[in-house]
Amino acid sequence: MTCSADRRALLSALAAAVLASAPGLVWAQAASQAPDALVRSLSNEVLEAIKGDRSLQSGDIGRLNKLVDDKVLPYVNFEKMTQLAVGRGWRQASPEQRAALTREFRALLVRTYAGAVSQVTDHKVELRPFRAQPSETDVVVRTNVVPSRGDPIQLDYRVDKGDGGWKIYDVNVAGVWLVENYRSSFASEINQNGIDGLIKALTDRNRQLAGKK
Repeated sequence: MTCSADRRALLSALAAAVLASAPGLVWAQAASQAPDALVRSLSNEVLEAIKGDRSLQSGDIGRLNKLVDDKVLPYVNFEKMTQLAVGRGWRQASPEQRAALTREFRALLVRTYAGAVSQVTDHKVELRPFRAQPSETDVVVRTNVVPSRGDPIQLDYRVDKGDGGWKIYDVNVAGVWLVENYRSSFASEINQNGIDGLIKALTDRNRQLAGKK
């Protein structure tokens, strides 16, 4: 299945929005849900949130970050997401460097897709068949995002279960996993400039994106 740049940006925005906004959901209840039910609840809440919030539609970074901090942070495993994106270099990083990498990577994800959130309009999310054993703690929840016109587009989530319940740690937009998309560029930066070089590159990129707002 092919996906144009505009449609990929739109789906990336929806994926990032699931990681960055979903007001109105009872999160303690969401954490105890099965992984497919959790993704369904998040997706539906996100679509309604975007449609009803002009600040989100305008890509307001402050609004997105506030929602991440207040509502979503306990239910997305940003540290695991960052660890997988950084790859082997994660083992070399100190606790302080790991914290900085996680903070800057999260900020990058939010800033990268904030401007595309306004493209989400009349779309709906359909859950694809989900089968998992009760003992499984790492699963993929597959969905299709269906526009009013055109073909559905694949949007999948990797979700793992820990002491705090199910948490999202990777997103697949039209066949491209977010973590894999960043891994090669992160590895190249680490090989050339070390962990501190990657932190600096992420920080500089976030400052650049902030200057565009």
